Amino acid sequence: MDRQIIIQATSAPVESISAVGRLVSGVVKDQAGVPLPGVTVAVKGTSRGTLTGMDGEYMLDLADGDKVLIFSFIGMKTQEVAIGDQRTINITLPEDVVGVDEIVVVGYGVQRKVTASGSIVSTKGEELLKSPSVNLSNNLIGRLPGLTAVTRSGEPGNDGATIRIRGTNTLGDNSPLIVVDGVANRGMERLNSSDIESITILKDASAAIYGSQAANGVVLITTKRGSLGKPKITASMNAGVTQPTKIPEMADAAQYSSMLNEIAYYSNPAGGRNQKYSTDDLKKYSDGSDPWGHPNTDWFGEVFKPWSSQNQQNVSISGGTENMKYFLSLGAKYADGIYRNSATNYKQYDFRTNIDGRVNKYINIAFDVAGRQEVRDYPTRSAGSIFRMLMRGKPNMPAYWPDGSPGPDIEYGDNPAVTTTSATGYDLDKRYVLESNLRTVIAIPWVSGLTITANASIDKNFLFHKRFETPWYLYTWDGNADHKVTKGKRGLDAPQLSQDMADEQRIAINAYASYEKTLAEIHNLKVMAGIERRNGMRDIFSAFRKNYISGAVDQLFAGATDQYMSNSGSASQNAFASYFGRVNYDLSKKYMAEFVWRYDGSYKFPTTKRFGFFPGISAGWRISEENFWKDNVGFINDFKLRGSWGQTGNDRIAEYQYLATYGFSSNRTYVFGGVDNKLLSETKIPNPNVTWEVANQANIGFDAFLLNSKLSVSADVFNNVRTQILINRNASVPATSGLVGMLPPENIGEVKNSGFEGIIGYSDKAGDLDYSVSLNGSYSINKIIFWDETPGIPDYQQSTGRPIGSTLYYEAIGIFKDQAAIDAYPHWANAKPGDVIFKDVNDDKKINGLDRVMNEKNNMPRFIGGLNINLKYKGFDVSVLVQGATGSMQYVSAESGEIGNYYKLYADNRWTPENTVTSYPRAWNRDQEYWRSQGNTFWLQNMNYVRLKNFELGYSLPSNVNKLLGIDGLRIYANGLNLLTLSKQKLIDPEQQAGTDYPLQRVVNGGITLTF
Repeated sequence: MDRQIIIQATSAPVESISAVGRLVSGVVKDQAGVPLPGVTVAVKGTSRGTLTGMDGEYMLDLADGDKVLIFSFIGMKTQEVAIGDQRTINITLPEDVVGVDEIVVVGYGVQRKVTASGSIVSTKGEELLKSPSVNLSNNLIGRLPGLTAVTRSGEPGNDGATIRIRGTNTLGDNSPLIVVDGVANRGMERLNSSDIESITILKDASAAIYGSQAANGVVLITTKRGSLGKPKITASMNAGVTQPTKIPEMADAAQYSSMLNEIAYYSNPAGGRNQKYSTDDLKKYSDGSDPWGHPNTDWFGEVFKPWSSQNQQNVSISGGTENMKYFLSLGAKYADGIYRNSATNYKQYDFRTNIDGRVNKYINIAFDVAGRQEVRDYPTRSAGSIFRMLMRGKPNMPAYWPDGSPGPDIEYGDNPAVTTTSATGYDLDKRYVLESNLRTVIAIPWVSGLTITANASIDKNFLFHKRFETPWYLYTWDGNADHKVTKGKRGLDAPQLSQDMADEQRIAINAYASYEKTLAEIHNLKVMAGIERRNGMRDIFSAFRKNYISGAVDQLFAGATDQYMSNSGSASQNAFASYFGRVNYDLSKKYMAEFVWRYDGSYKFPTTKRFGFFPGISAGWRISEENFWKDNVGFINDFKLRGSWGQTGNDRIAEYQYLATYGFSSNRTYVFGGVDNKLLSETKIPNPNVTWEVANQANIGFDAFLLNSKLSVSADVFNNVRTQILINRNASVPATSGLVGMLPPENIGEVKNSGFEGIIGYSDKAGDLDYSVSLNGSYSINKIIFWDETPGIPDYQQSTGRPIGSTLYYEAIGIFKDQAAIDAYPHWANAKPGDVIFKDVNDDKKINGLDRVMNEKNNMPRFIGGLNINLKYKGFDVSVLVQGATGSMQYVSAESGEIGNYYKLYADNRWTPENTVTSYPRAWNRDQEYWRSQGNTFWLQNMNYVRLKNFELGYSLPSNVNKLLGIDGLRIYANGLNLLTLSKQKLIDPEQQAGTDYPLQRVVNGGITLTF
């Protein structure tokens, strides 16, 4: 049985307030008599309570009027006990296979899931630890319905997932709001997974409590806190090896050279089939008999290591007394790059301190401080540039000469065997993050159930970026018999340095009052209202120096001080003001309703449009509490219908669009008084009516528990309409007006996004075997209701009415088998046998721009899902996550011909005069063939996949062995990430956007966790 508590509220810890009165204490155990630590013991109708310690013991101050204690714990049935005159209350909690009455974190508080009427889903921190990824965002993939997460890159330090809640909703920024311990706009990717207590997703009107920031949904992250009991120390370490999930397979030297011969032959048949390479050349490329003159280079094999490494360490200590509880942790991570002699790696060092203290019977405080250092080491060439060169690497050119010297450049001095190393300099990125929060919770003693909470947070971010580029050396061979190579300088004539620094500070202060009251033991009312102020400042400085006389001194002072130097700097500020509130009501936990609102003000809008009101309403009906249900549908233990509607906003737009802005021209000056002065000119036409983008969100769903709560089912249907999207009106503006590209964006765009999602889970126990299985899935599809389009274009080429990201392509319908096939069907001029056939869409007997049609799929999947399996048998545990996605397509093409190599799949199956029945075209030069340079559906790849995302096998020592060793627990485990992928996509990993991206990583990992 999985018994991990996720009760901690972001803004108001439940063990908050004690008031005057007597003490009650006791011990909480399970049905086997084992003490339960971490059980929530709360006074009904108030926010006062505590948690049991390691021995299941608790102690709580009572106030006059306190009548009932509530004992709750995940995986156990919640119990209510009348206090009466008792001073000791011991209780046994029976198991509840599914936590029907669990607590979930919401904006500015917590709610019982049983009475929540919004679409809310959560996961526990321990689930995230089953993935060995060093990036927290990747650990969410496939675990939660409604959450779309796709990893585009595996580059260390740049390996985060693209997160969407309920798909793509707008033409602009679709990323959700991240809230960490009650503070908005903190990052998620680099948080230590070992510090996470729970993650909750707000998907519907429940997100309206965050107003203008919540249009794309909200991710609430709660970190661990201390609990009553002796100090508990947990130390963990894991290490593993990483490999690319997919390396592009390219044509070899003989095949590539043959294809260049074919290209020459198609252009000049009279020249024969060996115009570039003779039969003897092809033989030498194939048999390896002449490595100097006829190399056969696998560029990816030359540049990549067989495997790389990663490791993570963490140590934490937690515990506390009635007056102070604490959680402290230290962590470190390291991930190496895939290149040989790699200049790529990521290092992170982090700490967290969460302290909760009781000042007196009325006041509790919490002080949180967290910080980390992120260090990214990269070569001077970006990953995209390196992989583009790898794709352009010709297999009949050497990466290294046989004597070990680096070979010639592919182009522009680039040879990835060198540019992936520190031989070309370095690109260093250091980031320092410090986040702090002080929270005070005050119980008003003369008003039972009333508390005042105040939070103040200060976050500091500092970025230091230094890029020092130096010349490098490559070697050429002129064919001499003694194989002497000539050294030549590449890249730069002399070293150069770019250095940037950014200092950012964010301050947020909020205060809110909460009131809880139970009337006649059936009417439960909660009211909350508050105010918030946020502001931020950012300073940026950058400098550039060139023509260093030596690479030995990589400092600004050592560079040239003439025209080869530059400095720049800027500063910005922002400010927001908000008022917010929530009202919850339920009648006997049977009928429930919620109203949330936020009144937001943003500096990005003119004073007349600076504030916006964002409401949300929801209602729920637990039909299973009705007598007619209990009498007739008893096998369904709990069934709740719920619905919601709300408005949220989006202010993620460029600043000061309502003002005319001016800038100094870099190349235009005027002379005044004999002095050369920069010219100040207007840079932007203002839009005085710019305002909020508004999301209208509607949701209907249900939650059900069946078969004694062993089976759980939850499903939602949603419809989101985004209005007032800020877009340009340039398409409908005549070019003759002179205004194209000059007009400011306007709030005229509109998008609709709808879909459904659900999760079904089953948990049970058979003897010593505990098991649980859950399946979740989410589907969403959007369409553009309005955006500015050129008048008169055909309906089938319009974006309106189609999904965001739809693109015009010629529709590929086959390959011209021979000249007779070309003569029989419309085609571009100069079409040859082996070219791609484009469909004559408008049947006008010619192929031109009017034959392009909209492809309605892009690289974001429409459906994403996950299958989770968890098994526990005595000391062993197994966890499996199978994840998949469908409905996405990606445009994937090779560099090709004289420019670069071909995918082996295309080379093996290409059209030739001897192989005319095929679905793959002839050999081509990328810059020559009409069907290659024109966007067409031949290059669109189906990116559907099913993947063994995570697998973990662990073993925990029995308690009697732990006792002999003097420890509380020891667990060893092995796990993996991206272990197996099933997909029709054979060229690249199906989550990637292009073949020139740094590949995703497969991780095989092992670790140990020690508790004492």
